[in-house]
Amino acid sequence: MFGIKKIKLNQKLDEVSNILKKSNLEEMAYILGSKKQIIVRNFFAGISRGVGIGIGVTVITAIIIAIMRKIVTLNIPVIGKFVSDIIDIVQEKKYY
Repeated sequence: MFGIKKIKLNQKLDEVSNILKKSNLEEMAYILGSKKQIIVRNFFAGISRGVGIGIGVTVITAIIIAIMRKIVTLNIPVIGKFVSDIIDIVQEKKYY
């Protein structure tokens, strides 16, 4: 009687062990326990985000300015004047 319960208990323990191995719980506990690793990882993540945002904003701004210049060359009366004013402001601020 106890042999069957012992086998079922061992099977359940093996299932729990496999689940814990798949979830990388041991590695997560190690990482969470190491403050130095957390600080280093967050430092590099912050630098990466900052550089990514800087590059992204630069590219998007360049694309918008290129589109605005194309609109000015189309000589649309109201929009062309508005866009040319914006481009002039950007050009003035670029050399400061």
